[in-house]
Formats: sequence, structure tokens, C-alpha cells
Amino acid sequence: MDIFRTKSVEQSISDTEAPEHQLRKRLTATDLTVFGIGVIVGTGIFVLTGQVAKELAGPAVALSFVVAAVVCALAALCYAEFASTIPVAGSAYTFSFATLGEFPAWVIGWDLVLELALAAAVVAVGWSGYFASMLASAGLGLPATIAGDDPVVNLPAVVIVAVLTTVLAVGIKLSSRVNLILVITKVAVVLLVIVAGLFFIKGANYTPFIPEAVATPRVEGTKAPLIQLLFGITPVAFGVIGIFSAAAIVFFAFIGFDIVATAAEETVRPQRDVPRGILGSLGICTLLYVAVSIVVVGMQRYSELSTSAPLSDAFIAVGQPWLAGIISVGALAGLTTVVLVLLLGQTRVLFAMCRDGLLPRSMARVNPRFGTPFRLTVLIGLVTMALAGFVSFGELAELVNIGTLFAFVVVSIGVVVLRHTRPDLPRAFRAPLVPVLPILSVLACLYLMLNLPAQTWLRFVIWMIIGVVLYFSYGYWHSRTAMPWQKSDR
Repeated sequence: MDIFRTKSVEQSISDTEAPEHQLRKRLTATDLTVFGIGVIVGTGIFVLTGQVAKELAGPAVALSFVVAAVVCALAALCYAEFASTIPVAGSAYTFSFATLGEFPAWVIGWDLVLELALAAAVVAVGWSGYFASMLASAGLGLPATIAGDDPVVNLPAVVIVAVLTTVLAVGIKLSSRVNLILVITKVAVVLLVIVAGLFFIKGANYTPFIPEAVATPRVEGTKAPLIQLLFGITPVAFGVIGIFSAAAIVFFAFIGFDIVATAAEETVRPQRDVPRGILGSLGICTLLYVAVSIVVVGMQRYSELSTSAPLSDAFIAVGQPWLAGIISVGALAGLTTVVLVLLLGQTRVLFAMCRDGLLPRSMARVNPRFGTPFRLTVLIGLVTMALAGFVSFGELAELVNIGTLFAFVVVSIGVVVLRHTRPDLPRAFRAPLVPVLPILSVLACLYLMLNLPAQTWLRFVIWMIIGVVLYFSYGYWHSRTAMPWQKSDR
């Protein structure tokens, strides 16, 4: 069995020209940057800042964001080279198929399904919480059965996914316009937090900047970072170890720049615009994250920060509840764009896998009117609605982090492989210091993965085993790489 058969770059690009599977090219560098900011600025800045500061890093949470940003930057340079060389939907899945082979590509594609579908549903549930809170503050509280902490069905989450699925299904340009309006709203709110918060900072709240390491229930048993269990380190929070443990969690806040690569096939000038969109969105969001985290821990003692709505609650704590209301609006806009772009990324990854025959090709048909994979978009929307409406996730959000880091590892390795196997390929963007930079990216990603809880690793392994079974029972036997003459849908 040849499970490492590759799909040439030329064939990948050629497949994008088939009329029934051809996506419309509408996006520019600005659209891609806004998409990146749209998905990056969301849960991380509005929720995780308070959680990791209170439980793991203290005021040094800003350093955790910097660590996570450096790891992302290393991987982003590799993504930028790949996306400009192979401007095809699918992101890490497509890149892996051209370098490492079909089975590794399937593994990474299945991994991305976990990352994007679960993330979209988790963020939709977060959106529902903010929405219900805003209605309650206006005297329009929703019944607990449809929007409480443990609802029978989380109706607001289902509705927002349904609305955004419709937006995506009717056209990529409409999606980018809706995203632009919401991104402007939430970035304005984030800047308001930074500027207004400066007037309420107390220097004493920064002391000690790196709290002394202590053992806490937060990191006991399988909740402890895997690296601490492997090397017999006493599980602790805070201290230098706490900074890196927090970095592995706030990494969730940066997920999104890689999704920009999934839209390469719909970009007018992908060789130039995709690298700009990836690196531009990552750079802007890093500055916003570091600034917000410094301001928030300066406004309120880290041990007193809220873990559900740290930004708005910090302003309530300093006697500015009106600002808290504005922040809630920004958070709602922020989470909306995150769900939108995650659904977009999920659709494009599965679109590429279906077009290659690893999943039913009939799902990859592009609607002639809207120029989008309409069937697939609707299917993914329905699945995400079910997950968001009926499933309680708890700590499963950490699965999103391990899935993304794994994708980064594969892409970083793939850059080195493609430089060796196809040095002749024109590369509009070249990652610097290859192979040193990709090697550093792999090591940094693996280190953050080891800082995730052991139970997250167990869940990840189970998911990947399911994917392997599916590949050998369906994907291998229907692959168009094995049967390139087969053009019809199955």
C-alpha cells in the first residue's frame, strides 16, 4: 500500500481550474488581514487573559502572550512560504499532500477538522453567554432552558451559527464585508480598553510580576502539563513554569492566522497577498494582546480577576460600569467574527479533502450562482449547530490548541522537505534561515504541546485513531491520487 503517494504542486493547482470545483477569486491582502484579525481577536483577549493571569502566570501573563506569539511567528513564516507557493484551499492539508504524502496529509486534515469544528462550536457557546448577559442587563433575560449555564438546547449559539453559515454559503465577498464591519467594531473596543484602562493602573498590582511557584489543584493529576509528569516535576502554577504553561493555553488566542492560508485559492494575487495577510494579522494582534494584558493586570490585582469576563469586570471594579457595557458589545462582535472565520476555514479544508476523493467528492461541488461549496458549507453549519446547541465542552477547548500545534509542526517540516525535493519551484515568499527557522518552529511547538494537560493528549490520540480507521476504510480506496484518471464524483 502506497500511503505516502504525493500530489504534485502542479496537479494541486490544476485541480482548482475544474469548473465544478472552481472557487471564485475575490479576496485581497486587506481582506485576508481582516479575516486574520477577525478570528484571532476574540476568546483569547476577552476571556483567557483573566483566566491564565489568575490561575497560572500572574501579572507576567504578558510574557506568556509574547512566548505564544514567537512560536506562532516561526510557524507563520513557514505558512507564508507554502501559501504563496501552493495557492490552493486546504492550508496544512494541501501543503502536507505535496511534501509528505497522502496519509500524513489525511492525518493533518483530520487534525484540522478537530481544531476548527470544535473551536467554532466552543466560541459560539461563548457568544451565547455574552448575548444572554446583555439581554439580561436590559431586562430581557432568556429562559435557563435555552441559554443558561446548563440549557436543554443552547438556542442563541444555534442561531448565530445558522446566520453565519448562511452568510458564508452565499458568497466569500459578502463574508469578508460582514467580517470587516465586525472587526472594526471590536478593534475599536480593544483600543478603548487600552487607552481608558491606562488611567486606572496601580503600580502595586504588578508586584510581584512573576509570583512564586505554588502547587494548586488547577494542575494536579492528569490536569498537570505533560512535561511535568514526564520529568517528575512537582506540578505547580506561577513562577517561570507558570508562564510557559499559560503560553500553551493563551496559544488559543492566536489561532487564526493559519486559517488565512485556507483562503489562498480565493485570493486575486495569492503569491503576494497571502503572506501579507498572515504576517500582518499576527503582528497587529500580538501588539493588541500584550497591551491589553498589561493594562488589565495593572487595573485589578491578578488574584481578583474574573475568569469569564475579565475586561468588563475590571472596569466595574474601578467604578466604570458604563465601559463594561461597551466592552460586552465589542466582545459580542469579536466572537461573531471568530465563529465566521472558523466556519470558513473548516469548509475550505474539507472542500480540499473531498475534491481529492478522501471524502465523498459530491460534497466538493461549487454552487454556480454563489461560487462557494454550498452543500459542504450547509453540512458543516448543521454539525456545528448540533455541537454548539447540545454539547457541553468544558476543558475540551484545549484540544483545539494541541491540534493547531500539531499542524504547525507538520507545516514546518514540510517547508524543509519541499525545499529539498522541489528547489525549482517559484517562491514569491521565502521563509528566512531554512532549515534553522523551521527546526526552531518544530521544537517550540512541541514544547508548548508538552505543556498541555495529559488528559488533552489522551483525547487527541483517541481522535487521531478514529481518523486512521476512516482513512483505511474509505479515503485510501477512493483517493484520486491513486486513480488520477477518475474524474467523476463518487
